[in-house]
Formats: sequence, C-alpha cells, structure tokens
Amino acid sequence: MVPDVIQVKTLPDYCLEAIFENGERRFFDMKLLLSYPAFSRLTEQNLFMKAHVNYGTVVWNDEIDLSPDTLYIRGRPF
Repeated sequence: MVPDVIQVKTLPDYCLEAIFENGERRFFDMKLLLSYPAFSRLTEQNLFMKAHVNYGTVVWNDEIDLSPDTLYIRGRPF
C-alpha cells in the first residue's frame, strides 16, 4: 500500500517535492500531465503554487488533485 503524502512543496518549472508518511521524499515533474484537460488549468502559475495536502492527497482546489499513488510510483526519489 502506498503511504499518504504529508507535505508538498512546489518547485520551479512545474515540479513537486512530496514527503510521504514513511519519511520518503519524491520529486515529481508535472509538465507531462499539464496537457491533459484535468490538469491544464495548472499552467496558471498562481494556481499551481497553491498545491497543498488534504487527507494524504495533493490538491489544488475542489476539482484538481493528484493521488499519492501517482506521486509515489512515478516520482523520483530525492
């Protein structure tokens, strides 16, 4: 089972640093996902910078979120 995200930090060039409840840190590049309609609004830098954690998931607003599974499995360890 994938651990929940406990902290997220936005990085330059649409990247994220996620810290998981097991202490692992992962680097995730969002640029490839920005072409999908579900994530296209995140090209607005002000919205992208609002990433935060809600119940173990990275969210931006009520409509846009990113599962901890995606971040953990597709993310690169720091």
